[in-house]
Amino acid sequence: MQYELISVDDHIIEPPRVWVDRLPSKYHDQCPHVVEEEGREFWYYEGNRVDTMGLNAVAGRPQEEWDMDPVRYSDMIQGCWDPVARAEDMRLDGVVGTVCFPTLPRFAGTLFLGFQDKEMADLCVKAYNDWLIDEWCAAAPDLYIPMIITQLWDPQKGADEIRRMAARGARCITFPETPDPLGLPSYFTDHWDPVWQALEETGLACNMHIGTSGTMQSPAKDAPFHVTIMLAQASAAIGMVGMLEAPVLRKFPNLQMVFSEGGLGWIPAQLERCDRMWERHRMWSGLDDLKPSELFKRNMYGAFVDDSVGLKLRDHIGVDRILWESDFPHVETMWPHSQDVMKRLTADLTDHEIDLVTNANARKLYNWPKKDEKAGAA
Repeated sequence: MQYELISVDDHIIEPPRVWVDRLPSKYHDQCPHVVEEEGREFWYYEGNRVDTMGLNAVAGRPQEEWDMDPVRYSDMIQGCWDPVARAEDMRLDGVVGTVCFPTLPRFAGTLFLGFQDKEMADLCVKAYNDWLIDEWCAAAPDLYIPMIITQLWDPQKGADEIRRMAARGARCITFPETPDPLGLPSYFTDHWDPVWQALEETGLACNMHIGTSGTMQSPAKDAPFHVTIMLAQASAAIGMVGMLEAPVLRKFPNLQMVFSEGGLGWIPAQLERCDRMWERHRMWSGLDDLKPSELFKRNMYGAFVDDSVGLKLRDHIGVDRILWESDFPHVETMWPHSQDVMKRLTADLTDHEIDLVTNANARKLYNWPKKDEKAGAA
């Protein structure tokens, strides 16, 4: 393989027994579990039946067979839900590190925010995180970079969970790109300070995937879903600009945030506009001396799957602020052809720049040394 790749955005399809194997038996009928009905498999929790089993788990299937919802685990390749098979799939593509978002809990764990039984919800968050460490990541500890979820309804519980899981080896959390659509206090308040403090204290990064707020931008309610996906960068922009002007990064200057699946090409233009508006409005708004572009280059990362425009504009973004993502097993993934795609995308980059965007930036962000460096440290 020519390139060592670290992906900051892949997706786990959770196996059926993640929660029933870890929660007390009194919760087994209400915690997430898989049942077979009407000739297919469903997730059940708190009396709800969920149709989506795979959420675009299309990797390894011919494009003409793609659809939104595989209805059985057997409709997916084993690497979607089996960590051993996934590791083989990733290594086939030259991937040496991968950060995996949850699926059933939703990308930022917002499923459990809506649970009526918050005691069970708390146990479900902890069960997912323990399963991630004990089973998923343990299957290939040199490959899987542990990312956890938190108790979004209680920032102090979330902070406690961050510290608990940091001690167990977690490297990052997944969090909503903006909480307001979820009915939660915004990042312009101090509500989330316990979480930010715990992240800064432990050094864990904060990954914000598009759509984690439960909303995506669309020109019309009846627009086809693919139009929403075409506008994915708009969701990333809303989260990024909101965080740039919220007090968070001023109070917690060491936080590091990743905007997953938002692409790169739009970032320079957005930062240019933010800086221009900062200059125009800073007097009457009482803004401080930190330009939005300066905050981005200190605290934020963009990520790309296949973004030639973004890489051409790398000097305007900061080549040390760019990360790669596979998005396995979703429709945007280039698997198993990521090596060929990277060769095309990086034709004009120096060897040093290629090293940064393919793996070195991610290693620094997640404190993820190479396998031989880990062995030497041991």
